[in-house]
Amino acid sequence: MRAASVADFRELARRRLPNIFFEYIDGGSYAEVTLARNVADLEAIALRQRVMRDMTALDMSVETLGQTLAMPVGLSPVGMAGMYARRGEVQAARAAAAAGAPFCLSTVSVCSVEEVARGATAPWFQLYMLKDRGYMTELLGRAKAAGCPVLVFTVDLPVPGSRYRDIRSGFTGASGVSGALRQGLDGLAHPAWMWDVWANGRPHSLGNVEGALAQKGRRVTDFLGWVARNFDRSVTWADLDWVRRSWDGPIVIKGVLDVEDAREAVRCCAQGVVVSNHGGRQLDGVKSSISALPRIADAVGGELEVFMDGGVRSGLDVLKAAALGAKACFVGRAWAWALGAGGEAAVAQMLAILRSELAVAMILTGCTAMRDAGRALLDLDEASPARRR
Repeated sequence: MRAASVADFRELARRRLPNIFFEYIDGGSYAEVTLARNVADLEAIALRQRVMRDMTALDMSVETLGQTLAMPVGLSPVGMAGMYARRGEVQAARAAAAAGAPFCLSTVSVCSVEEVARGATAPWFQLYMLKDRGYMTELLGRAKAAGCPVLVFTVDLPVPGSRYRDIRSGFTGASGVSGALRQGLDGLAHPAWMWDVWANGRPHSLGNVEGALAQKGRRVTDFLGWVARNFDRSVTWADLDWVRRSWDGPIVIKGVLDVEDAREAVRCCAQGVVVSNHGGRQLDGVKSSISALPRIADAVGGELEVFMDGGVRSGLDVLKAAALGAKACFVGRAWAWALGAGGEAAVAQMLAILRSELAVAMILTGCTAMRDAGRALLDLDEASPARRR
């Protein structure tokens, strides 16, 4: 099958990846209500079609945090992407750089920040706060030395949400000989992945935090248990002062759904926020990212950069989010599916599809420049999630 949409990459990834890794990418927390809302609420927003306008020239670029993005799309941090394709984070970062899009590297990536910077370009760096502050100081120093231009501080994971699919698949909770056997059989059923990733994609460790791991040589899925036990749930807004002492570049707070938290980010002198519910992978039953976006953009959009992730599956979704106040959208599952489907080439193709879809949406709404995108591009009837404010 040749992929024509983000949904096609999902199907291709499902076929190629072992079930434990596909379900880890694809699933959300609990009953996955918020995961479904993220997509459904974006679909429910209607664009306002306009005709007979000169749309010869389109400007998709945006300026943010001292950078020029070719289009308002970036790649969200996705954990363990090196298990979806051989040295996967490097492949994805190369595709993003070629498309003029920022790539944000997860704290719990397989490839280290140094490897990604050498193999592609210096990524934005996503920070999870671990209890070992000495190691976190060292990690921030490594990110700075690698040339990372932006720190994305993810604050909505003081404890991992319960993800039923991961338990059912054996990704979490499986241990001992039976767990290893189950995972081994899952891998053997996907020989292309076994050759590309398992045989030739080593080492299978968490490159950024390997030095802090208490145990070596275990399965990559075992490392997540250690990381979960070491996430620091005592973190407060006051801890941004500590982060600032180790990081003098832009800081973006990811995981904001509430206006008061967005205002707190302004008070703490953050340079941006990502309106996000962690892709529906944390607290199930909360509102969608797109329904939270307008109020947050209205409240703080003049004081810092407002980004969004969650549910973006097309270039049309990107324009809808921009019209409601997002400077750019970050996609997570979209690029993880593409990476699992076909590595760097597939991620590049996915980004090209988003760009093409965004161009069509701009032309047929009369939007010549992304910097001018506003709510006039939307048909905001009473049923639209964009009016639930």
